[in-house]
Amino acid sequence: MQANTHFKLGFIGGGNMATAMIIGLKHQQFDSQHIQVVELDADKRIQLTTSYQVNTTDQLSEIAQNDVIILAVKPQQLKALAQSLAPLLKQQLVISIAAGIRIADLSRWLGDYTMIVRAMPNTPAQIQAGVTGVYATPQVTALQQQQATRILDAVGATVWLNQEAELDAVTAISGSGPAYVFYLIEALQDAAIKLGLSEAQAKLLSIATFQGASQLAATSTTPVETLRAQVTSKGGTTEQGLLSLETSKVKDAIFLAAQQAEKRAKIMGDELGKS
Repeated sequence: MQANTHFKLGFIGGGNMATAMIIGLKHQQFDSQHIQVVELDADKRIQLTTSYQVNTTDQLSEIAQNDVIILAVKPQQLKALAQSLAPLLKQQLVISIAAGIRIADLSRWLGDYTMIVRAMPNTPAQIQAGVTGVYATPQVTALQQQQATRILDAVGATVWLNQEAELDAVTAISGSGPAYVFYLIEALQDAAIKLGLSEAQAKLLSIATFQGASQLAATSTTPVETLRAQVTSKGGTTEQGLLSLETSKVKDAIFLAAQQAEKRAKIMGDELGKS
């Protein structure tokens, strides 16, 4: 295995998430000549080569030359891909970013291969502002974990997990979470318009409020519940708004949403992993 800073990286699939990782790695000065993408779509290959100077091919057999292989295809395509990839594997690290596919099932499809990392990135990774939950099998070496961290850190924060089952909770929180945030922004925009503001004003105020509050929470050492209390003056406007949210049991609704998302993640794992 090559040094951590000079390993060769291969993507199978050149879609949005693979592209996001390539962009992030280029920002980190990762040598684009050490990146290869296996992609069947000729137009995508041309775009990736032209825009990011990476190597592209439509031949799966060429992926074997890489130290780390990222499976960046749709979950429904992973079984057939893994079965084709199995004869090409030796000591490479395989990273799967396919939602719902458990390591035991992927390992079986890969011919009982065990050097596997399973990662759950989220859509803000497309602007290098994501967060990724990650789990590695015991067979993955410390060096390979460092390589996985470098790749995934290129698109945001990385959270290593002690148990693979925790990825279902990660899916429910950070994987589905951006949709919850967009939903709340949408609700705040609708409220602003109903209160008499223009669509443009409503959009600017709502997005900027979420962005600013998130940045404050991220950069402050103060707990979020304290930050919330600091905005909530007794007898003031915010207090009245929060009382309405509490009466409507919004926290309970958000927990239920996460709980249902986690449940669905487990069911998807069962369904997608069937032989």
